Amino acid sequence: MLLSVSDAYLLYGMKMKRWLRKILACVLPYEELAHVYNSYDIVGDIAVVRLNEISRKYCKNISEAIMQVHRNVKTVLGQTAPVCGEFRLRKIEHLAGENRTSTIHKESGCLFSVDLEKCYFSPRLFYERLRIAKQVKNGETVVNMFAGVGCFSIIIATHSNAQKIYSIDLNPTAVKYMQENVRLNRVYGKVIPMEGDAKEIIQKRLQQTADRVLMPLPEKALEYMPYALLALKTSGGWIHCYNFEHACKDEDAVGKAKIKVAEKLESLGANFEIPFGRVIRTTGPNWYQIVLDILVKHRP
Repeated sequence: MLLSVSDAYLLYGMKMKRWLRKILACVLPYEELAHVYNSYDIVGDIAVVRLNEISRKYCKNISEAIMQVHRNVKTVLGQTAPVCGEFRLRKIEHLAGENRTSTIHKESGCLFSVDLEKCYFSPRLFYERLRIAKQVKNGETVVNMFAGVGCFSIIIATHSNAQKIYSIDLNPTAVKYMQENVRLNRVYGKVIPMEGDAKEIIQKRLQQTADRVLMPLPEKALEYMPYALLALKTSGGWIHCYNFEHACKDEDAVGKAKIKVAEKLESLGANFEIPFGRVIRTTGPNWYQIVLDILVKHRP
């Protein structure tokens, strides 16, 4: 017998956490359950769940389940296509609750105002953002090549004694929200929002500036590597490079990413080592998001 969402929540809600299928097993027919994406994002008071043609039929049940478990959620949005385009935007639709796409998200003691329809934002990088911030040393200058609404930059400014964090993004709406987030977190003069293509801004304004460069856009990692090197001081520094990598069961995803990045850096004449790499998350069957911490000892 199938239960109502409320009854299912009473049975399984406290154990559900972020796994939808556990509670929906009591609500949906068994043969349909496999077509529901198991995880979802909570951004501020908005939940975002991925939908396909089959799971779309059950969006009411899915929305009710999420709002029962997360009492602070006021809106549920459905993501109907992968993140795409030069601004990395989601195609989303309203499913339940208040009809809006903007919210304020809390992370690592910081506040982030964001519009999920107009700006890229991923709460799944929260550990990574704080991990990088804890590596930043006193007085460092950081260049964030793909800053979005400023999450990496503001968390670095809040949790380190960096001198400046230049935060670049191509999306004018993201830069507008970044400026608002600088205000919300009172990091004026420390985080410098910059609108435009990181290639052009580094060439014109930020050559030989940085002790540390962030590249949190996997799709552009190899293409923009020459400009990351150009931003570093001549004595070198750190590059935090994010990639997507395909790896079968018997393959090392981090190892494959290291080989590709090392080949690129060698072709550019850099003196470097890659002392650390890790899988951040799975992004699809046999696909992984990887971060590599690269120490450039001397830039070309």
